[in-house]
Amino acid sequence: MKSKREVVTSLLKSNKKVMENYFFMTVLQVLNSLFYIIIYPYLIRTLGANSYGLYVFAFSIVTYFITLINFGFDLPGVKAIAENIDNRSEKEKVLSNIFTAKVYLAIVSFVLFLILIFAIPSLRENWEIFVICFGQSITNILFPQWYFQGIQRMRTVTFIQLAFKLLSLLFILMYIKNSNDIGIFTVIITVTSILGSIVAALIIRYKEGLKIYWSKIADVKLQMKQALPFFGSNSIIVLKQQSATVLLGAFFSMKDVALFDLAVKIYTVPTILIASINSALFPKVVILQNITSTIKKIIKIENVIGFSIFLLLVIFGKWIVLVMGGESMLGSYPLLIILGFGVFAQLTVGAICNFVFIPQNKNNYIVKDQIVAMIVFFVVALLGILFNLGVFVVPLALTLSLLSELIYTSNIIIKYKMLRH
Repeated sequence: MKSKREVVTSLLKSNKKVMENYFFMTVLQVLNSLFYIIIYPYLIRTLGANSYGLYVFAFSIVTYFITLINFGFDLPGVKAIAENIDNRSEKEKVLSNIFTAKVYLAIVSFVLFLILIFAIPSLRENWEIFVICFGQSITNILFPQWYFQGIQRMRTVTFIQLAFKLLSLLFILMYIKNSNDIGIFTVIITVTSILGSIVAALIIRYKEGLKIYWSKIADVKLQMKQALPFFGSNSIIVLKQQSATVLLGAFFSMKDVALFDLAVKIYTVPTILIASINSALFPKVVILQNITSTIKKIIKIENVIGFSIFLLLVIFGKWIVLVMGGESMLGSYPLLIILGFGVFAQLTVGAICNFVFIPQNKNNYIVKDQIVAMIVFFVVALLGILFNLGVFVVPLALTLSLLSELIYTSNIIIKYKMLRH
């Protein structure tokens, strides 16, 4: 009979790839969040809240179109690659189908984007910022992060992101000196992200030895059909999340956008530490059977961690805001606390979707869940704006929408007994 030490050693060895994937996915998520948090004090003091808020507002609008280009390909792509990890021709087919589809969608998106920008006077005034921001969509075409996740080699993605984040940081410190440099800042962020995506594409071509070709329309349609449920879910999530920023920019001020953005940045850092577990485990979960007890444990653990994160935000949030933005940005703290109420719901719903709905091919519940959340968000937000309840109504609407997701998904798994052996 094996000793406890031998059992632990065996467990670690058998899950080495999962642990490595989780580690680098977490590092990547933290890197992406911490990068802007690290440079935030410098940016907010040099660009100012209004100019920086303009960039956040512009990128929020661009994110709608990036979501259209991504079209929910990521999770089906990860699943296909994980299931065909030793099948070169199948990997080339998946990469090519998704690449071709994204190019088509990018062309449509750019046309719609230009019509929107030049049709609305308030957007047309800063059209250069918006167009440069749109250039970041190229990254989503050339950089298939989902592929590296599928082969459980997220260290490659992490190293690329780290290298080009440091490069952009160097240029930001060199060239960003006042509020008039918002255009330069936008160029730096966009160009460095594109360069990173080119490196990733070269790695796939020459190190992985995979060729990406132009796929047939029929293959592209099939790929899009598989991704459609995820597109529906992702688009609703993005519509809800980015609309919070857009509503603040449209009905309040760019400074309010900056205040909300700081609250979101602080809120995001602790949540991604645990949320990455779901993504890292996903390739392993989709090929396993009878994991109900494991899923229940994950959900319970994430509930406890979520509540702990909220307490940390309450205790240390004000101090973090002061360090990040100074007294002029203290308005972010109450927004942060309101967002914090929804943290445990966000983590639990993510676990349910990744480990219950997707493996059981119940993707329709994910879409329905997001529809419920979107309706709750817009009803609360628009009513709050209508009755002049102030900027607090936007984060409140987000939190209530997260709680509605938790209620809906929990009722589904109880009603259909989806977590029983």
